[in-house]
Formats: sequence, C-alpha cells, structure tokens
Amino acid sequence: MSTPENAATTTPDPSAPPPGAPADQATGAAARRGPLRAGDRVQLTDPRGRLHTITLAPGATFHTHQGYFRHEDLIGAPEGSVVTSTGQIAYLALRPLLADYTLSMPRGAAVVYPKDAGQIVTMGDIYPGARVVEAGVGSGALTMSLLRAVGDRGALHSIERREDFAAIARANVEGFFAGPHPAWRLSVGDLSDVLPTVAQPATVDRVVLDMLAPWENLDAVADALAPGGVLLAYVATTTQLSRLAEGLRDDGRFTEPAAWESMVRGWHLEGLAVRPEHRMIGHTGFLITTRRMADGVAVPVRRRRPSKGYTPEDAWSPDDLGERAVSDKKVRKVRRDLGAQGDPGLPAGEVPESQV
Repeated sequence: MSTPENAATTTPDPSAPPPGAPADQATGAAARRGPLRAGDRVQLTDPRGRLHTITLAPGATFHTHQGYFRHEDLIGAPEGSVVTSTGQIAYLALRPLLADYTLSMPRGAAVVYPKDAGQIVTMGDIYPGARVVEAGVGSGALTMSLLRAVGDRGALHSIERREDFAAIARANVEGFFAGPHPAWRLSVGDLSDVLPTVAQPATVDRVVLDMLAPWENLDAVADALAPGGVLLAYVATTTQLSRLAEGLRDDGRFTEPAAWESMVRGWHLEGLAVRPEHRMIGHTGFLITTRRMADGVAVPVRRRRPSKGYTPEDAWSPDDLGERAVSDKKVRKVRRDLGAQGDPGLPAGEVPESQV
C-alpha cells in the first residue's frame, strides 16, 4: 500500500510501551527505561571488574585515586555507555539489576541473598495478584522481589519489629521503585499482634517468615492462611530448622514440611581456561516450606522406613542427637589414669558404705 508523499513521518519513542501494550505501566518500569537521568542509581564497572554504585546528580563528580569524571558525562546518555575518567580509566555504566541493587543498597540488617530470594518466589509460588504477608523485613531486599512477583494488583503486607529497620526498608524499596508501591503496606510490631488486625481468617495466600523464632507465630499464621496456602520460612541454623519442623508437625494444621539450602558457584570463562571460581556463595540460610490443611482435616501420617534400631518410645535417642557412647573399658582406663578411687564393681554413681 502506497503512502501519501505529504504524510508526516514520526520517530518512535524508545521509552514508549510496545504496540498493543497497556498505556499504564507497572510501578517502577518507567524509571528503568530510557536514557540515564539525574537521581538514577548507576553501577560502574572498571576494567578489573570492580563495581562502584553512584547516584547521578547535576554538578557532582565521581573520584578515585585514578582520576575523576563529571556526572553530566552520563546524564542523558543511554544505558551501556562508557565514560572515561581524567586518569584514562574507562567505566561501563548500567542501571543495577535487582540482584545488584540489593547487595549494594544501604542496610541495617543482613539481606536475603538473591539466590534465596529467587527460590522463595518460585518455591513459595508467589504469583501476580497474590495476597502475601512478610514478617521480618530487615533492609527490604526480599520485599522488592515479593513486590515484583505480586505486581500492582496484588497485596504485600510487611511486618517488622524494629522501627529503624522498617525506615531503612521503606527508603530502599521506594528508591528502587522510584516511589511508593501501590501493593505494599508496612507495619511495625510483632507478627502475632499485627497479623490478626490486618488480615481476616483464611484470607492470606502466602506467608514468608524471616525471623529468629518462627515457631512462636504458627498459631497466628495458621489462622490467617487460606486452605492450601503456603508458609515459607528462612532460618539460619539447623537448630531453628529442626524446632520449626517439629512445631509444624505438632500443630496439626500443616502438611509435612520440606527443607533445603542452595549454594551458587561461579565459573571462570577465558578461552579454554574454563574452571570453577575460587570463591562461591555457600550456606546463607535454610528454606522450609509447608501448606495449610483444610480445617478439621487430619494430616495423613507420613510413612517412612524406620532406621536401624528405631523404636517409637525412644524417637530421640542419644545417637539421634549425635551423642557418642563411651565404653565401660574407656571409663575404667580414665579412672586408672586419674587414680580415682572406688569399687569398680558398684553401679555408676554409687559409693561404698565405708565412704558414706
């Protein structure tokens, strides 16, 4: 089809949504498109792979011992530009990805690493439009991943005990999304106190806990979760993991819990020199997940092959706890070496009448 000669031609706006896309964009999407602007956080990578994160501001400069450059050299430039300092050091400039942002942002509490946040979103089945409760906000790293997953039409209610941590988390989250997120509410207080006031029984789809003693809040979580809802907890130690698992089983309203951890190892890639990196992100925490049973329904008994020597009356034996048995022969030898007195024929703990 021919085009009239006098028809006006227009240059498409690269920051505009593609044809057929809704006019209203998701929260924070516009801030991650287009040229670099004043107020944007930018990640700089030098020739040795070292990272520097700056916030662009008119009149500001970035200094190192190898020279400097002005922020105006980047403001208005497209992402993926290279700026050269006065010391002839070239820096690649890109907006930080979510994983980069969470590891470089200001923090009050330790953050949930991207490898764990990704598994929480996937294994917790956090979907667009879900109603999610998060307890233990920390610095807001996991909150950002959850908000991206639920979207603008979902609902995430975050609960944090410490007001100072909550303030840091709010600043980080709003900095990443370039303003308040419509799906997010943040409360300060204990989960067991706040949750019954913000959620009706059986109305929450997912609960994510990152706290010291999650087993203390199982009653409040069970009341708020809808049947089939997912509870996922992030704990740091095996002691916490064991106690939470036993608490879930004793509660009777949750399915058999499953637990795991993940470790990430990078690889060095240079020609034929392909090998594992010397460093890796090892243990950061354990993830444990379970689902809410329907009210009044008993949890099916999990059938397991009993371990050797297992008896129901002695489920937690010294061997189960890792306690090593000490032989009588070794005890007698130690007593001889120490010159301990006593009648070896007497039961342990008893003293001859002559010594009473």
